[in-house]
Amino acid sequence: MNVIEEKILEGERALYGEEGLVVKSCVFQNGESPIKECANLELDNCLFKWKYPIWYSKNISIKNTTWDKMGRAGVWYVDDIKVSDSYIYAPKNFRRCNNVELTNVDFKDAEETLWSCNNVKMNNVTAVNGDYICMNSSNMEIDGFNLEGNYSFDGARNVVIRNSRLMSKDAFWNSENVTVYDSYICGEYLGWNSKNLTLINCEIESLQGMCYIQNLVMKNCRLNNTNLAFEFVHGDVEIEGSVDSVMNPLSGVIKADSIGELIIEKELVDESKLKIICKDIKKRSDKPEWKRTR
Repeated sequence: MNVIEEKILEGERALYGEEGLVVKSCVFQNGESPIKECANLELDNCLFKWKYPIWYSKNISIKNTTWDKMGRAGVWYVDDIKVSDSYIYAPKNFRRCNNVELTNVDFKDAEETLWSCNNVKMNNVTAVNGDYICMNSSNMEIDGFNLEGNYSFDGARNVVIRNSRLMSKDAFWNSENVTVYDSYICGEYLGWNSKNLTLINCEIESLQGMCYIQNLVMKNCRLNNTNLAFEFVHGDVEIEGSVDSVMNPLSGVIKADSIGELIIEKELVDESKLKIICKDIKKRSDKPEWKRTR
């Protein structure tokens, strides 16, 4: 393979259409779309300083590389890309890509990142300011994801997450077939309007969490500071410890050591379809507080 090393690459589409290149210690600046319609490139220790670095390309391997703040919309419409040991300071990265592998990648501004991507593997990835990250993406395998950003995984499909920490309001909305293992999730309205959401060995903090879900499964989970949970849910829920309040689950089983308040409105819930297993229900109500105070 031909090698380009220690160069400053300027101008529009600097490496347009190139194939079979190794690019080392180069700076891409002052020109949009430097890598476009390219194939079989290896990049090491490079810096992207301007917009749209890698578009419409395939079989790209990148390591020890940095996207500067203006390296926006960095990887779009790309097939087969691997990025490792790299820093990405620009938002809107990875859009409509297929076969993406990210290892030891640090997103410093992850807003609107990883949209509509398919076949994604992430290992030891950190994302800050990650609002709307992973929206409408599918077939994702994630291990060691540290996220700070709201509305994550909206509309995502077929996702497995392990050993992660998600600080995210409205996570997993409208998602389908998501399983989370051994993770911490903090943020209100967790999982609304999702289908087949499974949480195993997780610790969760969520105002009105896990509501409006078709087939919620929870095993060995703890709920801290979580109230008005499970509204209009169909599921099989097993909680270690207590939950502050549960309101109007529709069907299935909810098992907990303690429930602070159980709210069941008989005109909304058919109790024959619901089983609550709990020896310590501190308070039972037939309507939520806002209806009682009208």
